[in-house]
Amino acid sequence: MLIRFRGKAVVVSTHCLINHCNGFRDFRFTSQYLYSSTSTPAPTHFLVKYLVDSLGFSDEEAASTSSKVTSLKNLKNPHLVINFLKQIGLDDTQMKKMVSLAPKMLLSDVSKTLKPKFQCLMDIGLSGSDLVDVIAKDSKIVERGLDTHLRPTIDCLRRTLGSDENVVKALKRAPWLLTFGAHNIMETNILLLKNCGVPDEGMKTLLLRNPRYFAQKPEWIKSLLHRVENDFRVPLDSPMFPYGFHTLASQKQCTVDRKIGIFKSFGWSDNEILEMFGKFPYCIAQSEVKIQKALNLYMNELGSEPAYLASQPSVLIYSLEKRVLPRMQVLKILDENKLERRKLALYTVVSLSETKFIDYFVLPYKDQIPDLYELLKKTVAP
Repeated sequence: MLIRFRGKAVVVSTHCLINHCNGFRDFRFTSQYLYSSTSTPAPTHFLVKYLVDSLGFSDEEAASTSSKVTSLKNLKNPHLVINFLKQIGLDDTQMKKMVSLAPKMLLSDVSKTLKPKFQCLMDIGLSGSDLVDVIAKDSKIVERGLDTHLRPTIDCLRRTLGSDENVVKALKRAPWLLTFGAHNIMETNILLLKNCGVPDEGMKTLLLRNPRYFAQKPEWIKSLLHRVENDFRVPLDSPMFPYGFHTLASQKQCTVDRKIGIFKSFGWSDNEILEMFGKFPYCIAQSEVKIQKALNLYMNELGSEPAYLASQPSVLIYSLEKRVLPRMQVLKILDENKLERRKLALYTVVSLSETKFIDYFVLPYKDQIPDLYELLKKTVAP
């Protein structure tokens, strides 16, 4: 019997004790016969045992998973689902992960719903652990319509990325592409970029690296295109366009302005800042602290000019602590010991591979300075 008790709907067993002297005005309940209609659904007990026995769930894990599919009446459908997952090559660990994250899958019709959707994903090359990981990151994938959502989205990605292999890369990075519910927005933004002159390769790079941008409103895309092309003078058909777009899109404009202000405080001109951005936009993606430290080292301590750094901007992103300072210390030691060494430009010294640097500046001096290699490894920024 359903009644109201302290503002909540409750179910009362016929075993509850009724005080006949007060009629129905006074109920005294024993706890085992009273529960709130808003409480967590009880687990389906036959499913709990099945999950424990077939997939190695713990009792607690099985109870949690089965409580999300309380409409289940028997094990016929779960058994069909598990057999299907085995047939497509998933092992027990992978099946357990998938079922625990998408328990409603156990209610799905295998032949009409589950098999066609999984086949659609496997046809583009998703299988095994990759398939499990994609669905584990966004379990709503199995709930989306095959013809109304999954296939149109995959077709759109394939047209832009050029191959199923690239589609798989994009989905592994961003499984929500199959579920965010607005593949039409993505197609609109792709057409917008194409009409503005962004080449296929630039579009592919941007979509593979930063797919979330394609889910934004077209007005936001237009605003970013204007900033990249007009404010920072990066042509939309430039190989640097995707990186410039990402650098500006991933930060507030006030943050970018503050970073530009740091460069100007070290004497950089607008043209030098634009040259740096055009060659290597990620210099503006570094933290303000790192930009300040890098400019202080290169300009105040090593004597580099803005024009030189703007022409070789990648030096600004190398780790000062792990790469630049240890190498500068090695060169300093060689010069203090008046040893003949290669005279290379700063950019070359910093950009050499570790092996090459050791070949050029450490191994030739192992007799004169035996511990030079150890000094290289132990030197860190103060």
